[in-house]
Amino acid sequence: MSRLAIGFALFTIGLWSFLAFLGDRLNRLHPLLLVGLALCISGLLTGLRPSAWKVKPVVLFTGIGGIFGYHFLYFSAFHYAPALEANLMNYLWPLLIVLLSPLILPGYRLHLNHVAGALLGLVGAFLILGGGRLQPDMEHLNGYLLAGFAALVWAVYSLRTKRLQPFPNAAVGAFCLASGVLSLCAYWIDVGTVFFPYISPSEWLSLLLIGSGPMGLAFFTWDAAMKRGDPRIIGSLAYLTPLTSTAVLVI
Repeated sequence: MSRLAIGFALFTIGLWSFLAFLGDRLNRLHPLLLVGLALCISGLLTGLRPSAWKVKPVVLFTGIGGIFGYHFLYFSAFHYAPALEANLMNYLWPLLIVLLSPLILPGYRLHLNHVAGALLGLVGAFLILGGGRLQPDMEHLNGYLLAGFAALVWAVYSLRTKRLQPFPNAAVGAFCLASGVLSLCAYWIDVGTVFFPYISPSEWLSLLLIGSGPMGLAFFTWDAAMKRGDPRIIGSLAYLTPLTSTAVLVI
């Protein structure tokens, strides 16, 4: 795998490391409002370029389905399950990227080192996020399933972008903008009003940072990494995210 692909993957992981740090400063906002505003900010930076929309419908639907579908399912899971368990279920997506590679991408076979690396990453995520403590409860099954489906959607989206006919990286801006609008629509339906709550200047700053970084540039560099690299290795590398994210929070 090229060093450039590894560089893109590690840079993306570095950006995602700040998502929890910035998101914690916005926990007062409704999750769908947070996602909608952040993705709209991301999309407005590049999604208004005509070239961003000049892609085949299957590419556009794949991108919107991946970005909007993942975030909608992920944040919906927290309504039905404790955050710890839901987050751990969500971190199945790197493992799923590894396991699904041979099914979605021809020419990619799994070897023991790929599976072992991904499983070790999952165990590491469990130890970091849960401290070795996990108390699954069938009462929260709906939440676990939503988080699991979110992981599946992101894994399939990541792999599909590698198999689709090549499209410009700028198209990711269109994916983000359309997903942001859909998230805001879901928010308005959920709360029953089109009015936003008061958002302080410091919260707007955090939204701008999230929309331009962890939920902005990160999607572009992730797309570049997946197109250029080996998804089996990139999926295993993604398990660095909970470690680096926790380190940022501690620091």
